[in-house]
Amino acid sequence: MFPLFAVMIPCPVSSILRLTGKLLVVLLLTWNIAAEAGLAIALNSAEGTISLIDTETYEVTGKVTVCKEPHHLMPTPDDKSVIVACAAANQLVFFDPVSGREQKRIRDISDPYQLGYSPDRKWFVATSLRLDRVDLYDPVDFRLKARLPAPRAPSHMAFDNASEFVFVTLQDSNEVMAIHLGTQKIAWVMPVAATPAGIVMAPDNRYLLVASMGEGVVEVIEWRFQTSVRKVATDTAAHNLQPRGDGRHFFVSNRTVNGSISLLDTKTMTVVDKFDVPGGPDDMMVRADGKELWATARFARKVQVIDLTTKKLKISIPVGSSPHGVFFLNHAGLR
Repeated sequence: MFPLFAVMIPCPVSSILRLTGKLLVVLLLTWNIAAEAGLAIALNSAEGTISLIDTETYEVTGKVTVCKEPHHLMPTPDDKSVIVACAAANQLVFFDPVSGREQKRIRDISDPYQLGYSPDRKWFVATSLRLDRVDLYDPVDFRLKARLPAPRAPSHMAFDNASEFVFVTLQDSNEVMAIHLGTQKIAWVMPVAATPAGIVMAPDNRYLLVASMGEGVVEVIEWRFQTSVRKVATDTAAHNLQPRGDGRHFFVSNRTVNGSISLLDTKTMTVVDKFDVPGGPDDMMVRADGKELWATARFARKVQVIDLTTKKLKISIPVGSSPHGVFFLNHAGLR
């Protein structure tokens, strides 16, 4: 055996300091990423801003001016950006969902109200509620591929699992319209319950679920046969739907001043739970661990956080005027 001093490798003090410095930089960068990872972005439609919220402390850490009349936001399929649809400004504004910083703007997107990527990522769709039309874009360069008339007031959208169709609610004509993405033509239009808004595809890909503000129901439609099979009563002004993330349940926001959020079981097509959420609950987001539901309160200038274990309102976060969408990376499934 060699003596210990014989196998020791000299290491100058300067090398140790350089290594220590590099490790410190890595640790600081890691800490910054972790510190920013708990960011929520809430969209304030009436004042053209977004509020940045720390999801751990529930405190608003900043407010950013975006554009005129931003109505909806959504993540890109890779979750690397959050897109804000600026209807009156004819723009899409991309934000970093970790830092809240603006990334880029795409102009000449006519009156984008609601947005959606097809599941196969081959189409980007925008509804123009004021102009009564639906626009189909190339999702790579956002070139307009087709513009289809949509009487009247095209609002929310949903896709089938195969990306063959996009379905759009028509709020003012009480209808749902199906567009065939392959042919870029209207396939059919059918009547539904009054003032349809939110629309989603059920997990089994058999039924469309349409929230009706005018009747306070979620209408169940067998879309392949354009047949309404059931109306599930939720509460007054049923507005939007958000998956719980378990492949079975959807939350339904009932948008009134003394509002509520219902939980719909898509296996039984029944309401199995209900939460009191004042202030006009609208768009929603569920934490990845399933413990919290966040909802924008359109009439109260707040984001409401519901504890799904106690089934009580946990905290109200003051934001801007007419908050519409809310998003954070640590979310449950969006389909």
